Amino acid sequence: MALILLDSSVIFDHLNGRFGRTQFLERLIDQGHILACCPVNFTEVYAGLRPGEEEKTAAFMDSLEYCPVTQEIARKAGLLRREWQKRGETLSYTDVTIAAVALVNGVGLLTDNLKHFPMPELQLLPLPHRTG
Repeated sequence: MALILLDSSVIFDHLNGRFGRTQFLERLIDQGHILACCPVNFTEVYAGLRPGEEEKTAAFMDSLEYCPVTQEIARKAGLLRREWQKRGETLSYTDVTIAAVALVNGVGLLTDNLKHFPMPELQLLPLPHRTG
């Protein structure tokens, strides 16, 4: 059993019934894993909310374990962004914050946006190819 942090893209795919993500997340839960999110996920999901999606979205988001952004995580996110800028790669504040949440909490990140998370120390979990 492991805590697994979800990238916002996985949450969007689940909420929109795309690519078999709902079934994949259900399998993870059946295997005893706990799915988690962070404040960045809430911000990104609610920014893209369409009329009529409020109840379904709230139910799913509230079902996830919540990992807050602490001062330590914010510091780590800033240092990650700075480190990668020095390497010539500008990563978004949202992505470095999600990465920092995973790193500081010692949990894997489930994403299909591998280029957004190039940190070798980050445990990226395999996501099946998009289906349907």
